[in-house]
Amino acid sequence: MSVAGVIIDDAERALLIKRRDNGHWEPPGGVVEPGETITDALVREVLEETGIKISPDAALTGVYKNMVGLIVSMVFRCEAINGVPTTGEETRALRWVTREEVAGMADEAYAIRVLDAMDHRTPPAVRAHDGVRLV
Repeated sequence: MSVAGVIIDDAERALLIKRRDNGHWEPPGGVVEPGETITDALVREVLEETGIKISPDAALTGVYKNMVGLIVSMVFRCEAINGVPTTGEETRALRWVTREEVAGMADEAYAIRVLDAMDHRTPPAVRAHDGVRLV
C-alpha cells in the first residue's frame, strides 16, 4: 500500500514533485512501512520529498489501484503547517501547478489523483489504472 499527499496552497495550486528515479511529475508519496500508520507514512513521505510538514488531519480524496503493479494508493488533500519546498534524495524538482497545468505534466493516472484532491470530492474517488492511463 502507498500514500500520496496533494498539498494545496492559498492560490488553489497543487505541489508536484519530479521524481529522481523516473523523471515523472507526481504528488509526493510512497510506501507505508511495516508497523507504520497510514497517517504517519503520509506525513513522513511528504516531508522527505518536499521539506514541508503537513497537518496529520489530511482528507482522503481517492483510492487508486494500479492493475498492472498491483499497488493500492490512498491519496489525501493536505495542508502545509511549516517548511519550504525543497528537493531531496528522491526529488529532482518541485513545482506549484494549476489544475490546467496538471494534465500536461503528469501521466493520466497521476494527474487524476491531483485533480480529485483539488476538487475535494465526497465521497472519495475510487479508480483503477494501468500505471499510466485510467482503465
